[in-house]
Amino acid sequence: MNAPATEDARWLRGAFRRGVLWLLFLGPFFFFTYGQANQYAAEIDAVSGVGSLVFGWEQNIPLWPWTIIPYWSIDLLYGLAFLCCRDKAATNRLAFRLLSAQLICVAFFFLWPLRFTFDRPALEGVSGALFDVLASFDMPYNQAPSLHITLLVIVWRQFATFASGRAVQWLIHAWALLIGLSVLTTWQHHFIDVPTGLAVGLLCLWLWPEQGISPLKKATVRRPALALRYFLGAMLFLATAIALGGIGLLLCWPALSLALVAFNYAWAGAAGFQKRDGRHPLAVKWLFAPYTLGAWINSRLWTRRYPDPSPVGEGIWLGRLPTAQEFADWARQRNGKVALFDLTAELPAPRLPAGAAYDGMPCLDLVPVPASSQPCGNLPEAVRRLSALKRADGEIWVACALGVSRSACVVAAWLCSATEKTVQDAMEQVRLARPNIVIGQNSVAYIEEFCEQATQRPLRHA
Repeated sequence: MNAPATEDARWLRGAFRRGVLWLLFLGPFFFFTYGQANQYAAEIDAVSGVGSLVFGWEQNIPLWPWTIIPYWSIDLLYGLAFLCCRDKAATNRLAFRLLSAQLICVAFFFLWPLRFTFDRPALEGVSGALFDVLASFDMPYNQAPSLHITLLVIVWRQFATFASGRAVQWLIHAWALLIGLSVLTTWQHHFIDVPTGLAVGLLCLWLWPEQGISPLKKATVRRPALALRYFLGAMLFLATAIALGGIGLLLCWPALSLALVAFNYAWAGAAGFQKRDGRHPLAVKWLFAPYTLGAWINSRLWTRRYPDPSPVGEGIWLGRLPTAQEFADWARQRNGKVALFDLTAELPAPRLPAGAAYDGMPCLDLVPVPASSQPCGNLPEAVRRLSALKRADGEIWVACALGVSRSACVVAAWLCSATEKTVQDAMEQVRLARPNIVIGQNSVAYIEEFCEQATQRPLRHA
C-alpha cells in the first residue's frame, strides 16, 4: 500500500535536489552575465553613447514606489518555481527555460544595448531602501528585451500549471500582472522592453515544451526552399517595421511569426507547431498568431467555392478544416457517429459537439506526406489512425487547410489499403468527389510506395 507513495516521495526528493543544483549554477550565472552586459553597455555609453527607444506618451507613466515590492518578488519566485516541479524532467525543463532566457536576453543586451532615460527622484522609507539596494548592482542598461518580463513568463507558467483551485489561480495571475506592471511603474524599463520580453519568454516555453519533443530536434521531413520563402517574408516585415518606426514596430510580431515558421520548415518540421489533440500550447498560440490568422484567411479564400466536405465513399468525407458550426451542421445531417480526422499542423481544430470523435496527425502544409515511417507525419501512421477511427465511428470528415492536398493524399492511400483499389482508381475516386484536389508527382509516388508495402502486392495500374 505504501510503495507508490514511497516511490513518489523518492522522485520528489530527487527533483528537489536537482532543483537546488540548478539554482547553484543559475544564480551565479545570472549575476555574472547580467553584470557583464551592464558593464559593456556602460563602456560603450562612455565612449560613443548608448541609444534608447522610448515613446512620447511614456512620460505619463506614473512612478509608484510601492511597486518595487512586486518587482523584487520575481527573485523569490524564481527559486520557489523549482518547488513546483513534480519530477526530474520538469525540473530540467524549467532550468533549460531559465537558462535559455538568460542567454537570449543577454545576447540582445550585447548586440543592441539601450539605456533607460527617466531620472528617478530620491525616495525614502522601505521603498527607497529597496531602490537603493537595486541601484547598488544595477545600471540603466539591459533594457530590451526585459529579462524581468521574460523570467516572469516562465515562472508564471510554472506556478499556474502547478496550482489547483480557482482562487489560487486568480491570485497567481493577479500577482504576475502586478509584477509585469511594476517594470514600468518603478521606472526600470521603457515600454518596448515589455512586448520584447514577453516574446522571448514565450520563445523559451516553445523551445522546451511540456509535452512532445523540442523544436531544437532536427526533423526528418523538411523543406528548405519553403523555409527560405517564409524567411524572406519575415525579413520584409522586419525591414518595414524598422523603416516605419512607432506603431509600425507592431510588424515585428508577424516578422517573428514567419521566422519561426521558416525554422519549422528548415529544421523542426511539423513538430515545431506542437499541436496535440487539436490544440496548440500557449506559446504557439501567441508566437504564431499572425501566421495562423493568415493561414486561416487563406484557407477560407481558396475554398469559398467548396465550403462543404465532399463524400468520397466508404463513409469518408473530404474537405477543408471546418469551423465548429460547420462541423456541427454536418454532424446533424449524418446518421450514427461522426468524427473529424485532422491533418493540419498550423491550424487549431474546432470544438466538436458532444459524441463526436477526433483524431489527427499534424503535417506540414505544401509538403508531401512521406510513405516511409517517420517520427511525425507519414502515410502508414495516417492510414492506421484513420482506419482505427473508421472502425469506431460511422462517418469521418478528413480535413486539411484546403481539403485538396494532404487530406486527399491520405484518403487515396486509405482507399488503396482498405478496398484494394489501384492507386489510379483511388485517385480517380477522390478526384471525382472533389475535382479541385492537388496531388503532385511526389505524393503519387509516396502513395504507390505505401500501397506496395501495405498490400505486399505489385501495383496494378488501370
